[in-house]
Amino acid sequence: MKKERKFPEVMAGIFSDEVISFTLHGLFMPESDNLRLSGNCKVFYDGGSIVLQAGDREIEFTGQLMLVPVDPSCSFTLHGVTIGLEFHWQRKEDQSFRGCLRFKAGNEKITAINQIPVEEYLKSVISSEMRANASEELLKAHAVISRGWLLAQIEKRRNIAVDTEKYRTDFTSDTEIIRWYDREDHKEFDVCADDHCQRYQGITKVATPAVIKAVEETSGEVMTYEGSICDTRYYKCCGGLTELFENVWEPVSHPYLQRIVDNPVPPEAYDLDFTKDENIRKWISSKPEAFCNTTDKKVLNQVLNDYDLETTDFYRWTVTYSRDELSELIRTKTGIDFGIINELIPLERGTSGRIIRLKIEGTLKTMIIGKELEIRKSLSKTHLYSSCFIPEKIVRDGEVFFILHGAGWGHGVGLCQIGAAVMGAKGYKYDEILMHYFKGARLERKY
Repeated sequence: MKKERKFPEVMAGIFSDEVISFTLHGLFMPESDNLRLSGNCKVFYDGGSIVLQAGDREIEFTGQLMLVPVDPSCSFTLHGVTIGLEFHWQRKEDQSFRGCLRFKAGNEKITAINQIPVEEYLKSVISSEMRANASEELLKAHAVISRGWLLAQIEKRRNIAVDTEKYRTDFTSDTEIIRWYDREDHKEFDVCADDHCQRYQGITKVATPAVIKAVEETSGEVMTYEGSICDTRYYKCCGGLTELFENVWEPVSHPYLQRIVDNPVPPEAYDLDFTKDENIRKWISSKPEAFCNTTDKKVLNQVLNDYDLETTDFYRWTVTYSRDELSELIRTKTGIDFGIINELIPLERGTSGRIIRLKIEGTLKTMIIGKELEIRKSLSKTHLYSSCFIPEKIVRDGEVFFILHGAGWGHGVGLCQIGAAVMGAKGYKYDEILMHYFKGARLERKY
């Protein structure tokens, strides 16, 4: 008799609110009760407790509530889920899931969490991150990195729980704010369901046969380095060069996350020493050859979903603010009144040209901010495409403007999704794609 494989499970945080409405399709049972529930329900926060309303019943639970499906085919729908939080496509929609539904109370809100086997979770993630027409090799590559990143985060969460004192995500002083965003908001679950982690939409996004095949054929496969699971991060577009992990998150070096030229050969006539201003200006003001330097709609449609396609420029882009607009934006986003902004001065760049430390000079205050995402959040109503940019100050009709000339979309660490899509279209196998972006790592089946 063939032994059934045991898959690890993941707890994916869907969203938080004071009141959450949901519908149970089929029978669910509270873990600590013999009740059987179905249909329209509601939970709300009440003084540290979770109150469940189901039909004419109202039941109070302390701390958390776990609803377990009686049958694996049962599902549930969460109403009014916020997706694309703080991104330009932010919106609400109803989303459906299989597996267990967990509610946890905290910070005067309730968090809805979906507990599900990792391989089932991945089928949704890949379907959400990739289009159905994506190449088989791209789908396989993405299945491997999504699985590896997830398992690395589960392990990281466990380690942090053991030694919370050592984990921090910022270094601040009167003159400098260096902050990164990783696990500080995810203490009650392994990963969130939004783009801040991996885009997860449960069964709302129907898994295609191609995605199911890619996940099943790579089942248990991850990238490893010296026996440990690699933290296989990814993003939309590197802009021609990838970034080091320690320049974006905590100061820990991962040898498999090196600077990678996203091209079979290094671009000619470019000096990639970005400590020199003239080199970064030449790099950003031009469009060197790279896998991710493409306008091929057939390829882009493999990677970009409907709301992603709302972004038209990503390899090289330009954003313009009046001085008043920029001053108000920075004040609003940082909570610091710099007065009128006089200068934006890059002090330190990473290997891809992304700014790590940016000096903001205003009439009332001057401060240094970093890292990559802190800079992006401070200079956009949502998120700037990347922190790889050159600030230019001009005067037009007597008014001062700041123009940001930029490159890439996302943090730049690990796999470039658009670059990988181009590689798949060119005939590269999934292991070749992975070895391109994760130098020195190896492909290994962990379960």
